[in-house]
Amino acid sequence: MDYLGQNLFEMEKERVSKNIRIILIVALVLMLAAVRLFEEHLFYDPFIRFFRSDYLLGDLPAYQMPKLLLNLTFRFVLNTLISLGIIYLAFRDRQIMKFSGLLYGILFLVGISIFIFLLLNLEKEHFLALFYVRRFLIHPIFILLLLPAFYYYRLSISRNSESIS
Repeated sequence: MDYLGQNLFEMEKERVSKNIRIILIVALVLMLAAVRLFEEHLFYDPFIRFFRSDYLLGDLPAYQMPKLLLNLTFRFVLNTLISLGIIYLAFRDRQIMKFSGLLYGILFLVGISIFIFLLLNLEKEHFLALFYVRRFLIHPIFILLLLPAFYYYRLSISRNSESIS
């Protein structure tokens, strides 16, 4: 195969690879949606119904702390693994993956610590704080920050390398 034919073959291979990555990213986003859609069936979380009601007027529902924390952790890990898959497919960069994993780990440790503190020391005026900390732990909000941040990072690196050349 001559150089031109080999180059065309590589371009076609890259195009197919990009299309497959896009399809896989869409599948992973659908998995995140499925986790949310089936949350009541998959996870023990007595706060789902509580926060859907007029929670500022009521009392906290009864809950089993170890079971709640285990399910919260499982859901966070599941969402994190799916989110890391999306980040990997989008950027294919090990450094970005390592950094993302570290950020998710720190987020979990800080978030779960605050969640436990709020549960143990909760008063009615802190229900909203509990709501948002729990929400940050159980929903894949962090990926909405990381994807544009890494995209901008990649864009700025490519612009800097072009201006140096």
